Amino acid sequence: MTPWLLSGLGLVVLLLAGDALVRGAVNLSLRLGVPALIVSLTIVAFGTSAPELLIAIKAVQENAPGIALGNVVGSNTANILLVLGVPAILSRLHTSECDTRKTYVFMLLASVLFIALAFTGSFTWVSGLILLGALGLVLLDAFREAKAHRKAGKEAEADIDIEELEGADPDMPWWRIGVYLVLGLVGLPMGAHLLVENATIIALTYGVSETVIGLTLVAVGTSLPELATTVMAALRRQADVALGNVIGSNMFNLLAIVGIATFVGEIPVDPEFLRFDLWVMLAASVLIIPFVFFKQDIGRVWGAALTTLYVIYVVVLLF
Repeated sequence: MTPWLLSGLGLVVLLLAGDALVRGAVNLSLRLGVPALIVSLTIVAFGTSAPELLIAIKAVQENAPGIALGNVVGSNTANILLVLGVPAILSRLHTSECDTRKTYVFMLLASVLFIALAFTGSFTWVSGLILLGALGLVLLDAFREAKAHRKAGKEAEADIDIEELEGADPDMPWWRIGVYLVLGLVGLPMGAHLLVENATIIALTYGVSETVIGLTLVAVGTSLPELATTVMAALRRQADVALGNVIGSNMFNLLAIVGIATFVGEIPVDPEFLRFDLWVMLAASVLIIPFVFFKQDIGRVWGAALTTLYVIYVVVLLF
C-alpha cells in the first residue's frame, strides 16, 4: 500500500508546486515588464521539464536508453493531447487571446530536426551539439523579443494584462516572487520523482515492459508538472501561460533533454520509434494548428477529443 500512498503524495506536491510556479512566473513578468508568454517559455517550461531531464540522464547512466527516449517522445505527445485536453475540459482555454505562432513554428521545426536525427540510428554527442545549438537560437530569439518589449514601454497594454491576470499583484515583493519560483522549481521535480518512482514499482508488479513504462507511465508522470501548471493557469484564465508552457516544454524536451543526455552516453533509437511513436508525436503537434493560427479557443469538446486521442494511443501501446 505504501507505493500508492507515496504516489498520491507526489501528485499533491505537484499540484501545489504548479500553482506556486504559475504565480511566481506571472508576477515576475509583471515586475520585469516582460509578457507572461516569454516567462512561461523559459522559467516555467524549464522548471516543469526538470523531471524529464533527471530521468533521461539516470536512464542513460543505467544503460536503459529506451526509457530516456520513450520518456521524451511520450511526454511530448502527452503534453499536447493530455496537458491541453484535460484543462480544456475543466475550463475553456482562451488561446485565441494569445499569439504563439512564432514559438509554435519553432516547436514544429524542433520536432522535424529531432526526427531527422533519430533516423541516423542513434543520438550521439554530435547530435547533442546540434540540438543544444538549436535551443540556443530559440532562447536568443526569446530574450531579444523580451528586450524589445521592455524598450517599447507599452504601459497601456501592460495595464490590460494586469487586469486580465486574476490574482496577479504588480507590487508583489521580490522576495515573495522568489519564494514562489523556488517552491515551484524545487517542488515539481520532487513531486514527479516521488510519483514516478512509486508508480513504476506498481507497474513492474504487474509485469509491464520497460519500453511501455517509458512511453506511458514515466511519460505521463513526468508530464504531470506541465499538467498541474496548465490546469492552474486555465483556472486562472492565463491561457498564454498554459499554451506557452506546453510549447516551451516540448521544445526543451526535444532540444535540451536529449541534447544533454547524449554527453552521458549514446542513445540508440529503437526502430519502433521510427515506425510509430515519433509520427504520433508530430501528428499531435500538428493538431493544434487551428488554435495557434486561426484564433480558436480550446473548448470542452476539443479538450475531450484531445484527451480521448491520448487514451487511444496508450491503449494501442498496451495492447
